[in-house]
Amino acid sequence: MTSASIHFYEPRLGHGLPHDPFNAIVGPRPIGWISSMNARGGLNLAPYSFFNAFNYTPPIVGFASVGAKDTLHNVQATREFAWNLATRPLAEQMNASSGAVPPDVNEFELVGLTPAPSRVIAVPRVAESPVSFECRVTQIVQLQGADGTQVETWLTLGEVVAVHIDEALLKDGVYDTAAAQPILRGGGPADYFEIGAPQRFRMFRPR
Repeated sequence: MTSASIHFYEPRLGHGLPHDPFNAIVGPRPIGWISSMNARGGLNLAPYSFFNAFNYTPPIVGFASVGAKDTLHNVQATREFAWNLATRPLAEQMNASSGAVPPDVNEFELVGLTPAPSRVIAVPRVAESPVSFECRVTQIVQLQGADGTQVETWLTLGEVVAVHIDEALLKDGVYDTAAAQPILRGGGPADYFEIGAPQRFRMFRPR
């Protein structure tokens, strides 16, 4: 049900609220928990709330870095990254990996996670995560506003060249999203959501 009273604003003029609602409205969103490696082999692990899938064939995922952060520098140098599913049991470690630390700090070690060798790319994945994608960069695009002015945000798109799935999540060959206990970013200063079987409903597309 929609209220008759509407809060209207133009983002360029400010939202006039205690917290910007944009992230909460476009949500909950998958978390881009990205592992990367610099040209010297140093590891980095960081979560990105602007993340999603964009294509089936080839499978392409992407994440946006607001500001030129370590992950961006790494993928520019190596053209590779891994995406790791953030789950409820790993939530605290995922959150801890978002801390602002110097580039030479290895977040795997910082938050107590294990780098597992990938099969196709050089960048390791998170061993504790039940699902990981090995990705090769296809495009890195600096975003711009409607007036053509570039903003300090870069979208990295990568082709998924290898997939790792814990077989316990495959039920008769079908991936069980709820069983993986994925967590999603919900906006607000600290809001996250988790997916469970009670929230599932099914709709088939019209033929």
